[in-house]
Amino acid sequence: MRRAVGPGRPLVGECSVPGDKSITHRALLFGAIASGDTVVQGYLESGDSRATIGALTALGVSVEPAGTDRLVVHGRGLQGLHEPDDVVDCLGSGTTMRLLAGLVSGCDFTTVLTGRDALRRRPMDRVVEPLRRMGARIIGRSGGRLAPLAIGGGNLHGIEYDLPVASAQVKSALLLAGLQANGPTMVTEPAPTRDHSERMLRAMGVAVESQAGRIRIEPADMLRPLEITVPGDLSSAAFLVAAALLVSGSRLRLNGVGINPTRAGFIDIARAMGGEVTLENACESGGEPVADIVVSSCSLRGVRVQGALIPLAIDELPLVAVLGTQAEGVTEVREAAELRVKESDRIAGLVHELRALGARIEELPDGYLVEGPTRLHGGRVEAHGDHRLAMCLAIAGLVADGPVEIEGAEIVSESFPAFFDLLENLRQ
Repeated sequence: MRRAVGPGRPLVGECSVPGDKSITHRALLFGAIASGDTVVQGYLESGDSRATIGALTALGVSVEPAGTDRLVVHGRGLQGLHEPDDVVDCLGSGTTMRLLAGLVSGCDFTTVLTGRDALRRRPMDRVVEPLRRMGARIIGRSGGRLAPLAIGGGNLHGIEYDLPVASAQVKSALLLAGLQANGPTMVTEPAPTRDHSERMLRAMGVAVESQAGRIRIEPADMLRPLEITVPGDLSSAAFLVAAALLVSGSRLRLNGVGINPTRAGFIDIARAMGGEVTLENACESGGEPVADIVVSSCSLRGVRVQGALIPLAIDELPLVAVLGTQAEGVTEVREAAELRVKESDRIAGLVHELRALGARIEELPDGYLVEGPTRLHGGRVEAHGDHRLAMCLAIAGLVADGPVEIEGAEIVSESFPAFFDLLENLRQ
């Protein structure tokens, strides 16, 4: 599908954004092994969440709708999953595949995980290697570096493991495996990553300790079922924040967005660029901090982003490049090579498409450098099968001198199905 976005009216009003994708995945997976029914309110209905629901169904878990934006996960307990009858298709969801690998590594049966072409090209050795150390038997292409993965689980032992790359997905996979291991499991992070797993597991009664970048989990006998209200996804909200910052005369209020400090790096970056971004009505819901985000258009300045800030804003870093095209000075992102192994090579794809729109942007091995401000022009661009790149290019279209036509725009349904409609509604 091709979708065109062009310059026009400011974005004004208030809205909510879809439920947090990371929390939705974890609520489904943890609920599946809880002892009883977990209720998930405000979950994200998207391609990625459907991947997790489909995988859990293959493992014998019933997930039922219970009204608008509400699901009931009928937990089967830690030992209640059964061997799937067929290969489990994770579609395009890396979170589904990596977290599920940790979960089934503790189960005394064989599971084969696969997915779409793009997912089968993403690196899985970062989760396979520590799971093998715990005792899982895993076979995959390129020695286990690539899916499909055949996992023979059961009889795990706890380990101490230093993550070579900060990754919430790998950390969460090891915590899921550690639930079913003999002895504690310790994971050390080189930099903080999103901690939704630790928060939710504690709420379910699991002994999880976090201190100075070290996360320790004890084996569990059971997980308590929960009623979980999923906050709005900050990664989805970031696109609307960027739109409001860039389009003159805009003012938006985004209600009920999760502002977990391990996810809020984009807000810090936007403020460092001079962005008028405030948080109001802050509270806590289900162990997660939540607030309304209020943002107004303003002039921006270039910044350098690197170090500990990278994992706190990893999904929003391509959006920083779009802001950089309209900021005064140089915007530089470094130490973000992880962007090359997402749904696409987000560095190469971003640089190529923004250049096609007239941006002065240079590709670096671990990031990019943007010189601004630059007047972007309309044109035809490609989403590269990546939902976040598609939305980035749409935001670029808002400040171009003509429509930007995005090929493959339907991919936004992986995380923000109503993105284009909501964007247009806010411009009425």
